[in-house]
Amino acid sequence: MLIRLFTPSGGDMSLLAPPSGRRLRPAGAVGRRSTSRLPRQGNRVLVISGSVGAGHDGAANELADRLRGAGLRVDLRDYLDALPPLCRSILRDGYTVSVDRFPAVFEWLFTSIERGRLVAWLAVAFAKIGSRRTRRWIADGGFDIVVSTYPLASQSLGALRARHAIDVPVVTYLTDPAPHRTWIHPDVDLHLTCIEQTAIQGTATYGVVMTAGGPLVPARFAAGLTSAQRASRRATLGLPSDAPVALLVCGSLGLGDVESSADEIVAAGLVALVLCGRNEDLLGRMRGRPGIVALGWRDDVHELMHCVDVLVHNAGGLTFTEALVAGLPAVSYRCIPGHGLANAATIAAAGLAPWAKTPKELGAALRAQASRGTAPPEQGDPTDHVVAALAATVPQAARRVTAA
Repeated sequence: MLIRLFTPSGGDMSLLAPPSGRRLRPAGAVGRRSTSRLPRQGNRVLVISGSVGAGHDGAANELADRLRGAGLRVDLRDYLDALPPLCRSILRDGYTVSVDRFPAVFEWLFTSIERGRLVAWLAVAFAKIGSRRTRRWIADGGFDIVVSTYPLASQSLGALRARHAIDVPVVTYLTDPAPHRTWIHPDVDLHLTCIEQTAIQGTATYGVVMTAGGPLVPARFAAGLTSAQRASRRATLGLPSDAPVALLVCGSLGLGDVESSADEIVAAGLVALVLCGRNEDLLGRMRGRPGIVALGWRDDVHELMHCVDVLVHNAGGLTFTEALVAGLPAVSYRCIPGHGLANAATIAAAGLAPWAKTPKELGAALRAQASRGTAPPEQGDPTDHVVAALAATVPQAARRVTAA
């Protein structure tokens, strides 16, 4: 069943509700204008992210780098720039405050968007507000394809596609392992996911075919360290050479009950290397505690992942994906509300990382995962799917962006 929600301006946007026995179909129709040509040098790609946390921007930046390496011209935009200042503040600051201080409220919002009309209507209203400027970006830039790594941007783009306000293919890349209604729009041409389980779950739940594209994190996460380099880095960080170490990551904002998690890692017999992100208050509280090495914002996380034995994460998405590429075993624990809990469930269902829900379960999971060693798996590249979608469209001269 497709829920069509009307905005105050009289326009409409769609969020896809769980289907009721209808036949699965691909979203959009990238191939309907196929000319079987390959992308030429100079084809332009617009990648739209959302500066809420670090996951959306991280995926967007990596995709842009890979597409540029393939010879395409790429522009990056922050979807929040398409919104008025008040809306930006609500999305950016509201996320941080609710997750950190009012987790039950954020969990209610997350589940209400999935199940109810009122909160879903508000989400669609935000997407409607950003549609005009988003359409103008595409019109002014002469882009040949648009990729979104932020759910509200995907809603805006899907609605523009539905009413033929843009005539270029739209691709959504889900940065979360767990699919959610806000990520899905029936008029988006292609939904790409990081892991296979997301594509399976999303296709079954929403009736729109999804494709597992692979992770979007820099190749340096797979590079690894020699034994000598690993020993040197551990010594520099103040980590013991003869004890297992768990890397505890709580996102760029340092969210969640990090102190309790660190203490429980130590109680399980491991050293806790804690990344506090940009949360200076958290960093100050963590420093100097027995069995804990606390660090602030780092740009060498790829090396840190190859210095430790297991990752403990709150299922925010980006860090797990980085660990997946690095081959670092992971455990989900004390997950943040909303997408964190949903991500943990999807990752556990895929057999990629256990979800520990008590300190006792954490200790058992840490010992089991730390004993596995690192083994980076083979992964796909979402860039290939974006290039294929671009190749399936008509020549640039035939594309147009109509007036809103």
